[in-house]
Amino acid sequence: MPRMIRGMPRRPHSSLSHAPLAPVAAALRTGSLPVDRHVIEACDRLDAFDHMTRALLPEEGRRERLLREAATLTAQYPDIASRPPLYGVLVGVKDIIAVTGMPTRAGSALPPEAFPLTEGPAVRRLRAAGALILGKTVTTEFAYFDPGATTNPHDPRRTPGGSSSGSAAAVAAGFALVALGTQTVGSVIRPAAFCGVVGVKPTYGRIPTDGALYYSPSVDHIGFFTQDAAGAQIVGSVLIDDWRTGISMSASITLGVPDGRYLAQAEPAALQAFETSLRALEASGITVLRIPALTDIEAVNRRHRALSTAEFREQHLERFARWGSLVRGASASLFDDGAAVTAAERAEGFAGREGLRRELEALMDAHGIDAWVSPAATGPAPIGLRSTGDPAMNLPWTHTGMPAVTLPAGRVDSMPVGVQVVGRRGHDEELLALAEVLEPVL
Repeated sequence: MPRMIRGMPRRPHSSLSHAPLAPVAAALRTGSLPVDRHVIEACDRLDAFDHMTRALLPEEGRRERLLREAATLTAQYPDIASRPPLYGVLVGVKDIIAVTGMPTRAGSALPPEAFPLTEGPAVRRLRAAGALILGKTVTTEFAYFDPGATTNPHDPRRTPGGSSSGSAAAVAAGFALVALGTQTVGSVIRPAAFCGVVGVKPTYGRIPTDGALYYSPSVDHIGFFTQDAAGAQIVGSVLIDDWRTGISMSASITLGVPDGRYLAQAEPAALQAFETSLRALEASGITVLRIPALTDIEAVNRRHRALSTAEFREQHLERFARWGSLVRGASASLFDDGAAVTAAERAEGFAGREGLRRELEALMDAHGIDAWVSPAATGPAPIGLRSTGDPAMNLPWTHTGMPAVTLPAGRVDSMPVGVQVVGRRGHDEELLALAEVLEPVL
């Protein structure tokens, strides 16, 4: 049975639960934790706490469905040695990603027929690895800024972040051991930081996005959440194309801090917590170098937003023409803004992605760094549920398509904050191996 995290401040109505994937998945595979018991405990937690956290979309008969699926899975794998890596693991799926038998509403008032999506590779790979789909998780409308009802499990007065709000909260609350999210700017890395969990945004394209509602096809990523870096490696091996096994980090690790205007976007308290993390890393024997980088961050932000806004409009033209009266304010404004993006601005956005990646990786080569590190968000989760927070710290890494991981790293104002670790494009295996080394230090 999941338990409260040792030493975690207890707040009224807190739904936090200690549920790291790696040890629980091992217990499920060996049978020391029967799958049906795992299902019952998760559904009991949902019944007890999700009326406050509101991470999962309602589903009639969820418990009965999952118990049937658990019985089928158990019968399919009677031999412990043959059980796949995510045998019996409960997974949440952001409600812009199709799941067979579950309607997609994309956090909106639009009917399911507005989203004619079919289940894609990400969900199919999880099922093939033995996972059971707990349910759909709450998302902001169309994965933009209009929030759903989800609250932060650390403090229900605060946002869990967005747009993958329900996925991050479901993992922090221990309802799901894994949850899928998507990121166009900061929608995995930021809510992971706000909710105190591990969030992974892989290299652009290494998890196929088929079966997901696009915001901006040129920069959309499917990512995921766990409570532990070891668990993130397991999920990465299942979801990421052409996964390479046996990757480990060298004894000597060098991290780069992108110093300058980019870093200055964070709040003073977040920067102070980040400096504490850097000192802990250095005390553990890791080399930390401060390197001027992203000096033109305002231009990078502008290029990314122009490209993604233009593509958002394209993706929703037919949908808005038919159901526009049901769309909320922020999404409607973004749709209108897309019409003002010029062809030249869009082309600049395309060209800027590759140029910026080459620039950042050239700096990595020149200074011998293994990964970039920065705050995972501009600060802790703000109070209130009308805003999902600022994704500024995540934007350039999404723009370049480089892989990124959030690792929990202390607290500010009694709320979790995270360190964002960014690797070279295509080197997700090295990044997740590094994350497992850094996690206990942070």
